[in-house]
Amino acid sequence: MHDIRLIRDDPAAFDAALARRGMAPAASELVALDERRRALLTEVQIAQARRNEASKAIGAAKVQKDEAGAAALMAEVATLKERMPAVEAEAAELGADLAARLAAIPNLPLADVPEGADEDANALVHERGSRPTFAFAVKEHDAIGPALGLDFETGVAIAGARFALLRGPAARLNRALGQFMLDRLTQEHGYELMAPPLLVRDEAAFGTGQLPKFAEDLFQTTDGRWLIPTAEVSLTNVVREQILSEAELPLRFTALTPCFRSEAGAAGRDTRGLIRQHQFDKVEMVSIVTPEASEAEHERMTECAEAMLDALGLAYRRMKLCTGDMGFTAARTYDLEVWLPGQDRYREISSCSTCTDFQARRMNARYRPEGEKATRFVHTLNGSALAVGRTLVAIIENYQQADGSVAVPEVLRPYLGVDRLTPR
Repeated sequence: MHDIRLIRDDPAAFDAALARRGMAPAASELVALDERRRALLTEVQIAQARRNEASKAIGAAKVQKDEAGAAALMAEVATLKERMPAVEAEAAELGADLAARLAAIPNLPLADVPEGADEDANALVHERGSRPTFAFAVKEHDAIGPALGLDFETGVAIAGARFALLRGPAARLNRALGQFMLDRLTQEHGYELMAPPLLVRDEAAFGTGQLPKFAEDLFQTTDGRWLIPTAEVSLTNVVREQILSEAELPLRFTALTPCFRSEAGAAGRDTRGLIRQHQFDKVEMVSIVTPEASEAEHERMTECAEAMLDALGLAYRRMKLCTGDMGFTAARTYDLEVWLPGQDRYREISSCSTCTDFQARRMNARYRPEGEKATRFVHTLNGSALAVGRTLVAIIENYQQADGSVAVPEVLRPYLGVDRLTPR
């Protein structure tokens, strides 16, 4: 959500930032709408003051036996009373229109975000790890996985396309990965473990930017709640409508939850395997910080996700997304892309974003700086650490063996109790 006062103060800067997002100028239209709304509110205030003044004068006129003067004042008060509701209603309508327009505009990119229309303009930050070599023809996970318990056919039979059933070794690996990630985040990186609701109200989905623009990407229940597309929604809304003390910050939350996405714009993409599902597990990180701390927190969060990939022995690269590839609420996003030898390419496995105060304004989440009376909006950040299904895919493809088994990374062996997953 954007602050109309900042747009009024520097409309050229706002339009320049929109242009970097590939959007047309909007400042003049928004400011004109706000000026009309403010003029009506001023008119209401003046009318209320005059009505109060005239009402007092009526009594004085009657005391002085000035019936004509009293009648004129009463007529003026009646006119003001008749006019004010219409003015107030118009001001409210303009305010709702302005709020809706502001809510539909994405966050503005930070200065260091590369400009571009799509993923081709994303910038490589660094590459880490060594890609494995194989003495046999490598396979993709959907060819290896069925013998390990990736049951795509039954998943589709139960729920339809883009659903899978995990059985036996695959289900155990999925559980082990989630527990490993939570243990690392809570024991080594200071995140508080949460088990949040999987269903949220409109206000929560609006606060993190899923509504109203991206309703088609979500699943909605018959009673109007929304299945979370990511635990970011539940975790970030923990501070909704709150005023925190500066001493409480930073707050760092993590959760392992199922996530639900309609994949409305993904027709024909990644129809095979686990890469793009309607339901998947993900470990999420959320940070609530002061504005001064958000830059360092973005780097810290991304490094937490990278530490998972390092520990699992997976090769990956960090990409800084360009203005045209960032999400709606992000001011800057780092994507971590893991190497998949079966596909012979890097694929996204984590996305870590700083949203500055964009979500906080939508949620009215604030803090009071030490020694000050006024409040400020917090900054919010979110990141995947990691998408569990995609990590499972990466393990299967990178640790595949010639006999169809999959070696278990050393850090996962305490969770699984074996060093190899063998075909059933």
